[in-house]
Amino acid sequence: MGKLNEMVDFVSGTPQFRITESRAEQAPSYRLYTQTDLLDDLVGIPSEAADNKCICTRDQVNTLGPGDVVFSLIAGTAAVVREAHQGYLYTQNYVKLIPGEKIDHQFLVYLLNENSAIKKQLLLGLQGSQVLKYSLKQIKDLAIPTLPPVEKQKIMGEIYFKQLRVQALKNRAAKQETMMRLYQLEEATKHD
Repeated sequence: MGKLNEMVDFVSGTPQFRITESRAEQAPSYRLYTQTDLLDDLVGIPSEAADNKCICTRDQVNTLGPGDVVFSLIAGTAAVVREAHQGYLYTQNYVKLIPGEKIDHQFLVYLLNENSAIKKQLLLGLQGSQVLKYSLKQIKDLAIPTLPPVEKQKIMGEIYFKQLRVQALKNRAAKQETMMRLYQLEEATKHD
């Protein structure tokens, strides 16, 4: 058993209050990565509610690329960034995790999101805290159980993401069916 910081490198998000916005036409424009984006990346389905704030700045900022593992310090949830969120700026509420050779990126997300021992460590770290936000130190110090071989990790990570996508599609279909039934009921009451 080791600590997460022995297997992963960390890149903190850009502190939003330190970004100097620019009105110059040549200033690059960045969309801010949000919790909605993280959930979309986790299930592999874009949501209809995407409304990202844009920031124009000449400052050096940290951005995300496809395949990056991102962890929300607010939600305590990790995801693998999809191509749709290429170049998004991530703030101090997120940390990019760069897995070493001994841990697969999708398996890392599975471990952080679903492992009961890790969830317990995260919850213990929040006790007594005024602000419900995880710290970078807390994430780095997570005790990681003995890992299966990388080939097995890859299979487990793929299964995890496929299952999340299937569940999200089922939830979306159930929601649409409910909306359709409610519409039908509303139409039926109009004809009486």
